[in-house]
Amino acid sequence: MRYSRMPIEIESPEEMGYSNIRYNLAESSMRDLNLRDLNLDLNHLTLFYGEHKGLLKLREAIIQETTSLTPADVLVTTGAATALFIVSTTLLNSTDHLIVIRPNYATNLETPRAINCELSIIDLKFENQFSIDVEEIRKAIRPNTKLISITNPHNPTGKLFDTETIKQLINLAEEKNCRLLVDETYRDLNFQTALQPYFAGLSPNVISVSSVSKSFGAPGIRIGWLICRDEKLMHDFLAAKEQICLCNSVVDEEIAFHLLENKTVLLEKNHAHIRTNFANFKQWFEKQNYLEWIEPEAGVVCFPRLKAEYKLDAEKFYETLFTNYATIVGPGHWFERDKTYMRIGFGYPTLEELTIGLNNLHECLKMMAK
Repeated sequence: MRYSRMPIEIESPEEMGYSNIRYNLAESSMRDLNLRDLNLDLNHLTLFYGEHKGLLKLREAIIQETTSLTPADVLVTTGAATALFIVSTTLLNSTDHLIVIRPNYATNLETPRAINCELSIIDLKFENQFSIDVEEIRKAIRPNTKLISITNPHNPTGKLFDTETIKQLINLAEEKNCRLLVDETYRDLNFQTALQPYFAGLSPNVISVSSVSKSFGAPGIRIGWLICRDEKLMHDFLAAKEQICLCNSVVDEEIAFHLLENKTVLLEKNHAHIRTNFANFKQWFEKQNYLEWIEPEAGVVCFPRLKAEYKLDAEKFYETLFTNYATIVGPGHWFERDKTYMRIGFGYPTLEELTIGLNNLHECLKMMAK
């Protein structure tokens, strides 16, 4: 394995220090929960080794909306990041081929690179509304293609790929005898449309990944999962997990179960917050004249870029935005795009923080974009 640190992690808010940031528009999640707000009694817990597949009642709660899945199809992991690591290292090696869409969360690119897997990168284009071209993916398939990797809702654009597109990719994976990974980490943040069942329920060739980190604001408990109906593959995934961490923290799993047990109430509150913030964000975006965007459809992020008529010293801009305004956004190089792209998150901040942060962003652009 050839590990390298990813810019999105090196420059993350937690590495910069939350106390140094007043207006955090870089996060792709909801505001972090406080344990006291959950009113949760953990005194009954015995701190033994947990079930290797994950707490049964938690696995049942994960698939409660998808009737074609069973708890045996679920493997609970230490965050979605570990789920993605397990998928890559189980399915891929140096003689295999992966097709992955970009921009993408860095783990979906860097873990395959660390094991010397050959990648074909399909770049989603701003000019094409960040849509997936299924035929472009079909043309990229080789005899040794083992995996097609997408995220939906898409990070960092907020694009929600339609079900027909996903079904075409599923048919392609079945036809070519490979797997389709659908990173569904933001599925519970579909604040404008009805929630879709996990795509893993549609075919044994599909692997769905998700977590409680983004939608519930609980990244600190490190609970995610992967879902697949292929019994043999799930056995292999479990073997990988047992060699990485054996089992999850029973404390973390109990908290995660509590979140999913109270999912409706928690998500209604979160969606109301997102809708309020997003409405104000849209008003701000329509009034500023430096950035252009593809309006996000789900999740709590978007990926605008500087308009072509402006020039910007991007590194100096981001440094000034942080140093002079205590404000951060996610620069494009986090996603292997030009630094004049930026991920802006509108779910994490309070409405006041979002309003001030966006005004700071505008003032910094006005000062530095020429």
